[in-house]
Amino acid sequence: MKKTWGSLFAGIAFAAFISGGAVAQTIVVGGKAFTEQQILTAMTAAILKAKGFTPERKAGMGSAAVRAALENGQIDVYWEYTGTGLTVYNKINDKFASAEDAYRKIKEVDGAKGIVWLNMSPVNNTYAFAMNRDESQKRGIVTMSDFAKAINSGAKLTFASNAEFYARPDGLPGWQSAYAFEFDRDNVKRMDTGLTYTALKERQVDSAVVFATDGRIPAFNFVVLKDDKHYAPPYNLTPVVRKEVLDKNPKIADALNSISAKLNDETMAKLNASVDVDKKTPEEVAEGFLKANGLSY
Repeated sequence: MKKTWGSLFAGIAFAAFISGGAVAQTIVVGGKAFTEQQILTAMTAAILKAKGFTPERKAGMGSAAVRAALENGQIDVYWEYTGTGLTVYNKINDKFASAEDAYRKIKEVDGAKGIVWLNMSPVNNTYAFAMNRDESQKRGIVTMSDFAKAINSGAKLTFASNAEFYARPDGLPGWQSAYAFEFDRDNVKRMDTGLTYTALKERQVDSAVVFATDGRIPAFNFVVLKDDKHYAPPYNLTPVVRKEVLDKNPKIADALNSISAKLNDETMAKLNASVDVDKKTPEEVAEGFLKANGLSY
């Protein structure tokens, strides 16, 4: 028996030695409810697991909820957009000369709050207004100024919006103010995010809010109206982590920065389409991306 226990303790000691003497750190990964965020949440959990962490996923939150969860320590990391960080969480509505300037500003402001923005990706998932291509051509609406002019001239254009875009200051209220138009209340149809695309495709509405990197835009033959007044700030996709957690686990930065470096608008749109059009799961898409880019080990 003494020999057996001795062998057991020796085995435990050896296991602790080769693993650095520490139990895998649990990292809570948050995320929002739409497809892109579901993919990134799955991707983050998978790469952290490959790096020796124990990821715990808490996905499916709204913007306000996921930010609050980060601030109060309920989650440790998630992917955010620079424009959302500036306008929604910090009430900064400045115009920036470049995406890099916007990134530097949010990194500075949130850094003072113990929130670290890691490397910004090239993915700019801005909000946009979309129409069916044939309807856009028939009405001669190519830009947001064209759209505003049509409404102000009496066109009863209906619009599909999710609840968040309808209410947030950089959402519908901000766009209407910037382009000096206003929908009649009955012409705005509020629905879940994913349903806005279906409603537009099936011509239940004339226009809809979309995410610029959504793969359904080309798949459904939508046209995105040009933001000719450059109202929308940059919404560059960036991993965000609590400083307290990052200080204890610096490997998180390398893992997530390696994902940022491999993303761009075209790639993200294809990943989103794999879920929304090809009906793959976010986990399948995430694992395939990591494997294809040599990041899954």
